[in-house]
Formats: sequence, C-alpha cells, structure tokens
Amino acid sequence: MTFHGWPAEALDFYEGLEADNSKTYWTAHKALYDEAVHGPTAELLAELEGEFGPGKIFRPNRDLRFSADKSPYKTHLGAFLEQGGYIQLSANGLASGLGMYQLATDQLDRYRRAVDEEVTGRELERVIAQLAKKDIGVVGVSSLKSAPRGYPKDHPRIELLRHKGLIAWQEWPVEPWLGTAEAKTRIAAFLRGARPLKDWLGTRVGPSQEPPRR
Repeated sequence: MTFHGWPAEALDFYEGLEADNSKTYWTAHKALYDEAVHGPTAELLAELEGEFGPGKIFRPNRDLRFSADKSPYKTHLGAFLEQGGYIQLSANGLASGLGMYQLATDQLDRYRRAVDEEVTGRELERVIAQLAKKDIGVVGVSSLKSAPRGYPKDHPRIELLRHKGLIAWQEWPVEPWLGTAEAKTRIAAFLRGARPLKDWLGTRVGPSQEPPRR
C-alpha cells in the first residue's frame, strides 16, 4: 500500500473522541480508527523505514495506574521510528519530534556535563540556532524550576541545564495537505533537518548504561 495522507475522517475521529472519551464511542468507531488513522500511519511508517528504521504505533489506551484522569483513550495517535523520531496526529493537526525525551540518570549527568563544558555547551547552542533558522524549535522536557545541584544559578546556559530531556519539535495545523503524500515529505524533511541535535545528543550523551529495571 502507498501512503496518501490521512483522510478528513481521521481528524473527525479524534474530535469525536475528545468529546466522548468512552469505550462506547471507541467500540462504535473502531473500524473508522483502523481505516482512517491506523492504516495510513502503518503505510507511512513502512515508507519511512528505509531511511529512519522500522516504526511502531503506540497503543491507543492510556496508562491509568498513576493518573487522576481516568479517560481510557489517548486523544492522539503516537508512533516512533527505531532510528529516532516521533510522529503525532490529533484533531489539532500533525507534529513530529526528535531527540531524547526522558534522560536516564547516567545520561542526565553526561548531558549536564556537556552543557556545562564551554566547547560542547557552545556546540549545542550553535545547533539550536541552526535549527531555529529552519523554523525547528528545540524544547526541554521535565525542566527544573531552579538550577540543578552543583551548578550556579547564573550559569550562561542555565536554561539548558534545567532540562531532563531535549527534543526538536515541529507542529503543523490542520491543512489540506494532511490528506496527501506531502505529509510524509514534511515529516521526513523535519527529521533530516533536526539531525544535528540527534547527533549532538548521540555523541555527547549516548545511550544509558544503567541496567534495565525489573
């Protein structure tokens, strides 16, 4: 199958789910989700696989174990690519991200050391400026309100030091091209454009060496 974008019914599905986040609505519209949302996304991931690695669509159910909000379903579709990249579709449009969303303890230590060090810290500042020229934003995740322990509050890169994750992020509002192959073109262009951040994180932070939790 060939990816031709998401039909308008995909956005209608999520508008309806926002209004009625219930098992009754989901069951009644499951076939629409499969055809208009899941199906095109699977086609998109298959076409992106050659350049960005295999992809996976996240399950639509929310994890309610530690949440006060007991709404059973996510009001967006999320998917990730093995070699880096996140794709999100909702009633508000399309979004894509690339970076390290949640740094493990050892990664966070390496990240802060790299931001603190003059050469590598300035490298990151240049990467962010470079991405800004492409209209790609870089945002922090789970950021502290104050300086992390051991770093001065007046550090020249204090804003970067506060982050516990760092990603390039781009959003597109609902436009007619969402229903065409241009959606794939825009996502691929974003992922290519955001690679300097991925490369900096891969070199300066790298994967976690912590043993997996049991």
